[in-house]
Amino acid sequence: MERNDSIWSVSELTRRIKGTLERGFGAVGVEGEISNLARPASGHMYFTIKDEGAQIQAVMFKGSQRGLGFTPKSGDVVRAFGEITVYEKRGNYQILIRRMEPGGKGSLQAQFEALKKRLAEEGLFAASRKKPLPLLPQHVGVVTSATGAAIRDILNVVTRRFPNLHVLLAPVKVQGDGAAEEVAAAIGRLNEIGGLDVLIVGRGGGSLEDLWSFNEEVVARAVDRSQIPVISAVGHEIDFTICDFVADVRAPTPSAAAELVVGRKDAFTDMLAEYGRRLEGCMQHVLERAKHRLTRSAQHYVFREPSNAVARYRERMDTVDQRMRRELRGSMQSAQQSLDWVSSTLQQRSRSAMQAGRQGLETSSRHMEQALRLRQQRATQEVQRLTLQLRALNPLAVLQRGYSVTRLDDGTILRDASAVRAGDHVRTRLAKGEVLARVVEGKEKG
Repeated sequence: MERNDSIWSVSELTRRIKGTLERGFGAVGVEGEISNLARPASGHMYFTIKDEGAQIQAVMFKGSQRGLGFTPKSGDVVRAFGEITVYEKRGNYQILIRRMEPGGKGSLQAQFEALKKRLAEEGLFAASRKKPLPLLPQHVGVVTSATGAAIRDILNVVTRRFPNLHVLLAPVKVQGDGAAEEVAAAIGRLNEIGGLDVLIVGRGGGSLEDLWSFNEEVVARAVDRSQIPVISAVGHEIDFTICDFVADVRAPTPSAAAELVVGRKDAFTDMLAEYGRRLEGCMQHVLERAKHRLTRSAQHYVFREPSNAVARYRERMDTVDQRMRRELRGSMQSAQQSLDWVSSTLQQRSRSAMQAGRQGLETSSRHMEQALRLRQQRATQEVQRLTLQLRALNPLAVLQRGYSVTRLDDGTILRDASAVRAGDHVRTRLAKGEVLARVVEGKEKG
């Protein structure tokens, strides 16, 4: 409100300037060199953006730095996007930065290509990872703005083509600070809810900066993790985003995505009608063939004169029965003759075999007796020889000749006098008995 004397307080004038600047400029983008960069403990960034002819103060709060893909420093050329504001306490105008990227032509495109290359090397774009779309989905999830053109286009197509389809909208920001995080979180939530057949993720057209949220890695990872098939519908047909490459299917527009999800209801009706006609034709063909076979069977003589057919089969059975009886009698006579001959032959051979066996057994018995006597003699001689060797090797026999064996307390045989000391006890084995002794003279114990 103006005053007649045109005298303003400093605060009033500053507020007037602030309102004029902020309403007059709104969102702006500026490119220049960073200088005097400061990062206090709060995490905010304060610096100056300058070029050859001027400079402007800038601030970027900590919350806006989450999507920053680089670490700014003094001397960097950057592109900053935000709003013009006035810091009233100092009377300075500044730019409040919402998003910032490295300066120079094509910096966003360079980031796009770098991320695209890295994700491709990880295999996120591989055809083997793509999930097929369901034929007749009943429940569709949509991740987009609640007020944008994309959701209106999708609902328009769905309503015209398949009004019974259930659509669940997860409303999100589709550009600006935090948009990528909201899109990724919405994809995760729809997967957790479950029961959805397919997801549509996207927005309407715009510039590279407007579509940038769908080029963020956090969105690409969320699409890759989705257990539900994802259709990416970002921008227009000429626009491509990282989300398009990771998604299972890319649609050129949101409307095209809806058309991919739902076919025309009348098209399905026509298809079912065609299948019905084909099935009816097949059944008619089967019935005609069955009628033809039935007519031919009814004209067969078996059905015309069944009694004659039975009589013929009975006559054939009688003939077969008589033949089998004759052959059976002949086989039995032949078998009896063969049995008598085998029995006689076995008796003769059995008597001869028994006589030969008895003679062989007597001969073998004599040979075995002779072999046993010879083996017993040899064994007796061997035992005597071994007994003499054992006696010669027996240590007790050595003791009988006056020798002895002395052992220490631990059982070790004493072979060297230096191994005992005065006071040690030893045990001496003689030919008869043992002697326990104490060493009187020997090496002193140290």
